Amino acid sequence: MADYFHEEKHRANGLDIICGVDEAGRGPLAGPVSAAAVILPQGYIAEGLNDSKKLTEKRRELLYAQLMEDDAVIKCISWASEDEILELNILNATHLAMRRAVEGLSCIPEMCLIDGLPVKGIPYPTESLVKGDSLSLSISAASVLAKVARDHLMVEADKKWPGYGFGRHKGYGTKAHMEALRTLGPCPIHRKGFAPIAQFQLDL
Repeated sequence: MADYFHEEKHRANGLDIICGVDEAGRGPLAGPVSAAAVILPQGYIAEGLNDSKKLTEKRRELLYAQLMEDDAVIKCISWASEDEILELNILNATHLAMRRAVEGLSCIPEMCLIDGLPVKGIPYPTESLVKGDSLSLSISAASVLAKVARDHLMVEADKKWPGYGFGRHKGYGTKAHMEALRTLGPCPIHRKGFAPIAQFQLDL
């Protein structure tokens, strides 16, 4: 389970404002990539907070609401669009979304704990933690916000572009999604540079 070990390590060195950063949506064939940066109050407790991938949808939604409604939790959710993914590639677009999330915080962090490998261009000190969403509660919180915010956006996309099943698979390349693509062709939020979309060779 995630805990505050890494946050407390930096606090012991005199750093108080520590944020967690994570992303969601690198793998799907449709929709933007999301990122969140979160600064939790020292000692903040949220029952069951952990890597969003290890939580049920119900638990994620409850934690998302708790985090979003608490003014003591400083947070920012940001995005990189499908066009930016095409222009920059998915890795660079993900890093862009993460930088936007950090820079959108209402205060300047003294340390950013980042899930995964180092991210270019973040203008503050960083520590990258592989599987950080299972290690740091700050990153876990960011993981939940990024994942649920993106899920909500894809549910809305399902209403605008019905037939693809975005509300169920959230843009991932499931069998049902691929069958819908064969029938309907890509829609404007499909990632044009991804091979499974490009292979249809349709005018987007």
